[in-house]
Amino acid sequence: MFRWYQRSLAARPLLTQSLTTAVLFAVGDITAQQGVDKRGLEKHDFARTGRMFAYGGAVFGPAATTWFQILSKRVVLKNKNAEILARVACDQLIFAPAFIGIFLSSMAVLEGGSPKEKLEKSYFPTLQTNWMVWPFIQMVNFKFVPLQHRVLSVNLISIGWNCYLSMVNSK
Repeated sequence: MFRWYQRSLAARPLLTQSLTTAVLFAVGDITAQQGVDKRGLEKHDFARTGRMFAYGGAVFGPAATTWFQILSKRVVLKNKNAEILARVACDQLIFAPAFIGIFLSSMAVLEGGSPKEKLEKSYFPTLQTNWMVWPFIQMVNFKFVPLQHRVLSVNLISIGWNCYLSMVNSK
């Protein structure tokens, strides 16, 4: 399986990372609905899972892939530990605030709701939770994970985060 992923990643990196992200965003939502909410198959909201799949594949996957490439090329310092901290700072002060807003807004639109209301209700609590979880994860990611695997690494860890985002969005 890993060899197949490696070949796909080498041949079509953006497509591979986008599809992987789509699947793992859907897994996060399924985990939220079945593992946390205990909905059962008959009450599973397949449209919600579809929205998470679509957002992961069409928005977050391509954005994260591009973002990690930008950080790798533009945030380069002689001191590698300072470089990691600078990348984490950029990630948490630029990317995270923007993409939490994009996530909540796009979900509101796809659900036929008000992006303004969703942002007023959920943006700052979600961003604060993000800042308690992701800086350490990204430090490890930037230090130990090769660039081509960073989106996959984030996606695997994000199953729990996407479960959280899905629950925040559904409230």
